[in-house]
Amino acid sequence: MDLKLYGKSALVSGSTAGIGFAIALGLAQEGASVIVNGRSEERVAEAIAKIKQTTPDAKVSGVVADAGTASGVEQLVQKVPHVDILINNVGIYEPKTFFEITDEDWLKIFEVNVLSGVRLSRQYLQKQLEQNWGRIIFISSESAIQIPVEMIHYGTTKTAQLAIARGLAEITVGTGVTVNSVLPGPTRSEGVEDFITKLAQERGISPSEVEGEFFQNVRPTSLIKRFATNEEVAAIIVYLSSPVASATNGAALRVDGGVIRSIV
Repeated sequence: MDLKLYGKSALVSGSTAGIGFAIALGLAQEGASVIVNGRSEERVAEAIAKIKQTTPDAKVSGVVADAGTASGVEQLVQKVPHVDILINNVGIYEPKTFFEITDEDWLKIFEVNVLSGVRLSRQYLQKQLEQNWGRIIFISSESAIQIPVEMIHYGTTKTAQLAIARGLAEITVGTGVTVNSVLPGPTRSEGVEDFITKLAQERGISPSEVEGEFFQNVRPTSLIKRFATNEEVAAIIVYLSSPVASATNGAALRVDGGVIRSIV
């Protein structure tokens, strides 16, 4: 399928690894001009090199800025004043019991996970509306629906992203702009891969055994009984970014492997 992304510009916040990188790569492979974002010059350069290695004719550049801070967003938008497609991907998580989550923890995770998307959308949505075409996608999580007891603050930020995305979608009524959110489930990101490998080594078992125990004990409702790949998650996001997905607006789409048991 031709997703008709040639000539479209796309910014993916936090895209040097994991789901963000897979999104950037997928958009580049479909012909979009992609801006990779990260906090480290080295990581941004590595991500660009990987994309060009896979897709030699890719149109890809990078901006080093911390999208999780107000100053970082300001720096980012100064270098990239307009994009057709904004993927609000940057985010952090931290397993912590509720009674250990301090005010500073709450404020920090909201600053990164919620306000990053608010600030970037505030910058780019208006211009998208003026040109009557654009895409904004928030990368939420299945934790938005099933708040994890070990990360209540994280789950709450993911719920907030759903509300923001739906609210912004209401602003786009009657235009060619859409705003959606995507809810990945457990995904084999860079952090997850490192955690599984480390835990397997500590316990003297294989990574596949660690994965099996996770889905037996921590996410027993999963239907696929494995971590999704970054590419599997990115595929739906690349589709939503395209003109082909013009009838999908204000939606929250799941790529959760069936973890969420409700049908709505």
